[in-house]
Amino acid sequence: MARILVVDDDQSMRELLEILLLQEGYDVDCAHGGGEAISKLEKSTYDVVVSDIRMQKIDGLEVLRRAKKVHPDVGVVMISAYASPETAVEAMREGAYDYFPKPFNTERLKEVIAHIIRERKETVAAAPDVQSEQGFGKIIGISPQMLRIYDLIRRVSKTDSNVLITGESGTGKELIARAIHEEGPRKDRPFITINCGGIPENLLESELFGYRKGAFTGAASDRMGLLEAANNGTFFMDELGELSAVMQVKLLRVLQERLCKPLGGVREVSLEVRFIFATNKDLEQEVINRNFREDLFFRVNVIQLQVPPLRERKEDIPLLAEYFLKKYSRQQDKNIRRISSYALEILKDYNFPGNVRELENIVERSVALESSNIVLPESMTLSHYKQVKEAGEGEAPFQDIPDEGFNLDEILARYEADFVMKALSKAHGNRKKCAELLGINLRSLRYRMEKLGLKGDED
Repeated sequence: MARILVVDDDQSMRELLEILLLQEGYDVDCAHGGGEAISKLEKSTYDVVVSDIRMQKIDGLEVLRRAKKVHPDVGVVMISAYASPETAVEAMREGAYDYFPKPFNTERLKEVIAHIIRERKETVAAAPDVQSEQGFGKIIGISPQMLRIYDLIRRVSKTDSNVLITGESGTGKELIARAIHEEGPRKDRPFITINCGGIPENLLESELFGYRKGAFTGAASDRMGLLEAANNGTFFMDELGELSAVMQVKLLRVLQERLCKPLGGVREVSLEVRFIFATNKDLEQEVINRNFREDLFFRVNVIQLQVPPLRERKEDIPLLAEYFLKKYSRQQDKNIRRISSYALEILKDYNFPGNVRELENIVERSVALESSNIVLPESMTLSHYKQVKEAGEGEAPFQDIPDEGFNLDEILARYEADFVMKALSKAHGNRKKCAELLGINLRSLRYRMEKLGLKGDED
């Protein structure tokens, strides 16, 4: 049974944490101040220490230092309603595992404590792989939606049928295409890609089909097209919906005849290629709008994989954020170990209009700006906060209103909660200062906090 030491000079908070952790099945010991905590640490061994930062005589930072000195591998979680961002940074530099500003999410606190205990057990066991499976190949995600995608990848990869991958920009459609290729019998053959939206039509044709010497001005020698280069392998066409009407006709013939002719050439080249397509457009609607050929649509849409947006699989956000954190910490030669729980809560509450690509950019930027060994909310920049601020100048905080509409009260409540929580954090729980930051009176703030279930200090 894991042992946890709770340190807080506030009896009500101490008792709350004790009851919360006892319910989780832990052996809980309590200290009413820093002095008693240090004494207990010198006599006993604990897996986790949960300590308030601001305490009389001996504060939480000193408890942290002594805990790490006596038991270097103990996980220490700091909690406080008063600590400044600078204090949080100092705590992380001293070796704290995480930091929670009050009021904190008790479920997230339990998750962090459970994670610390798992890490300790895995370290002791010296397991070669300390992480459970987090995805499929290079795709990260354990949500039910992604598990269904993985199952489809396994089944689709055994066939040669054309596949259409649909989904919003930034959801990882190319990764899924690569996974289909690597799971199938063509995995040792070429995987060739082209982005139909990034190449002008006249260049796209020569890229796809290749050309013979003298076919046009500047064609000084023969060049093999990408379709021929993909022979016996997989050809992936991204942004299929951007193809012009002329190129749609030429692609249709390729799919029907499995032949292509280089520009300026006489002989046709036989193709033995597996085709995978991707688009962020609704091709069925494009067919109705006469922007996309119906016969081509049926050719490419033999098997369809719909990739869910990140906002519909929020349980994958912590895994993805951790992956990107490790990636960019290595690239930038920084020792940033984790994302703080408060910062992670902000990420999980964000809608990510740019999906996984946007999350990666946020984490990369946070790593570049962070000076401690943990990512704090102050290092993150989320675009929807900027949109809300701009909305104060007369613009709506959304780029589009979905066809099915939305619940305005729910949207406004979410933004209200975001800003009240950020103001409370900046004011270190002080309601008066929080009200000043939000430009409202204290009575209005009390009403909003009661409605949102938030707590803070009057002074």
